[in-house]
Amino acid sequence: MKWSEIGPVTKLPQAPTKPDFPETSIAYCRWYWNVLEPEAGKFHWEIVDLALEEARAHGQTLAIRLMPYSNQDTLPAWYRDSGARRTNKPTDKDAGIWQPDFSDPLYLKYWGELVAEAGKRYDGNPYLDSVDISSVGYWGEGWSPYMPPFPNQKELIDIWLNAFRRTPLLMNFDEQQALTYGTEHGAGWRLDCLGDMRTDSDNEYFPAEMLEVYPQQVVRAGIQDVWQRSPVSLETCFTVAGWKEKGYDLDYILEQALRWHVSSVNIKSAPIPSEWKSQFESFQKKMGYRFILRRLEYPKTVNAGSMMPIHMWWLNAGVAPIYREYSLAVELRASKTATIIRVPVDVRKWLPETWCSTARCMFRKIWPRAPTIFASRC
Repeated sequence: MKWSEIGPVTKLPQAPTKPDFPETSIAYCRWYWNVLEPEAGKFHWEIVDLALEEARAHGQTLAIRLMPYSNQDTLPAWYRDSGARRTNKPTDKDAGIWQPDFSDPLYLKYWGELVAEAGKRYDGNPYLDSVDISSVGYWGEGWSPYMPPFPNQKELIDIWLNAFRRTPLLMNFDEQQALTYGTEHGAGWRLDCLGDMRTDSDNEYFPAEMLEVYPQQVVRAGIQDVWQRSPVSLETCFTVAGWKEKGYDLDYILEQALRWHVSSVNIKSAPIPSEWKSQFESFQKKMGYRFILRRLEYPKTVNAGSMMPIHMWWLNAGVAPIYREYSLAVELRASKTATIIRVPVDVRKWLPETWCSTARCMFRKIWPRAPTIFASRC
């Protein structure tokens, strides 16, 4: 029922038995500012490097978030002593946490330096799946009792857009204007309370999410079609076992995730109740992209120098496209040689329920050395 927000900083021992957790192609870790930069300008990137190595060793890519602070984890001491502005007073209810002024130029400067250095080191890394846009509030979730004006929020979003131009970015969900701005500039989006089926709430910072806030926010922010070009990632509210304990409707939760065209789900490394595993297995086969080769046609024989038609019919049976560039290729084998032909199609454009067909090959006299694809369409 519990989970940790604190990312690993050293190599962890392998579990003696395989954890009761679904197979996953993405690992997700996040770290606080005071861990990554305990001294001004001295960054501990070896922590992130290790996580990338471990993810790769387990056949995964890595998704990350860099977090400024939380309700239990403070900002770096050097930042608090830098002359930066504090918004709460020692007599306030939240006095135990030093709350920063997010409109303070020093916050933009120092947090921006961390983000910029991260971008220089990791942007475009093939094993980095995505990066959360994170600057404001606890865990960098984008909300706070001390929200800055939107021009300051925009500046704190721009540092991520400038730092990560190749790796997919995910915009947090809470502030509508910020969500619209981030996604309009190429980010995907994520929310962090998938499965919250409460019908009411007296906490202004934790309203009823699934049945009220989220559906309305999608429309207000105008993000209904973002999934067609950028990923949607969802994080569970509580844990899946917590849903069961609270009597939540699992079918509704999973169906709604598919309606939002989800590509990845963070379930906080908690096990799934045994009686729900079959539903999750079915859900996993529908989320993201799922390319199925339905038909492959080719002639039994072909003469050198003549055209050889090859027809492939593909179906994306998932709920989203693929967002990274991958090559579709045909391999031709002779007795001792093989030739790989890349098919000139952009599989990122293969949306759900889209049928695609391709292609024809020209075989030269030196077959199979250099056949050439000359036509394709999707």
